[in-house]
Amino acid sequence: MSESVEAATPMVAGVDYVMVPVEDLDRARAFYTDTLGLQPGPTWGGETRPMIGAEFETGTVTIALMDVGKVGGSFSTGAGAIALQVDAVEARRAELEAAGVTFRMDTIDSSVCLQAIFPDSEGNTLILHNRYAPRE
Repeated sequence: MSESVEAATPMVAGVDYVMVPVEDLDRARAFYTDTLGLQPGPTWGGETRPMIGAEFETGTVTIALMDVGKVGGSFSTGAGAIALQVDAVEARRAELEAAGVTFRMDTIDSSVCLQAIFPDSEGNTLILHNRYAPRE
């Protein structure tokens, strides 16, 4: 069944979720819950079939972890990055470093925002991000 849309309606209205490939779902869920402090949401699978995914709400977009090996894919990292909006990059970086997270480089100041880049438990790129310049 096809839905009709008005020509003036933008094709993309927003982002509902981002899919993050993982190799070990339990390890990834622990990282996003215990290390990043995100509240776990729904999971996919379990009970009668293998657990294949888990969701985390961030307030602006859902992060959906997917065990790609359980749905016929093969795991690899480096396909993209998720910028996580934080209130204070250096303070949050210090908290994560105290929890054992290793950052890939010094914090970057782009003259628009601060960014600190680190891997999640599966090697996917995450960025602590704080935009301090007003949007034009």
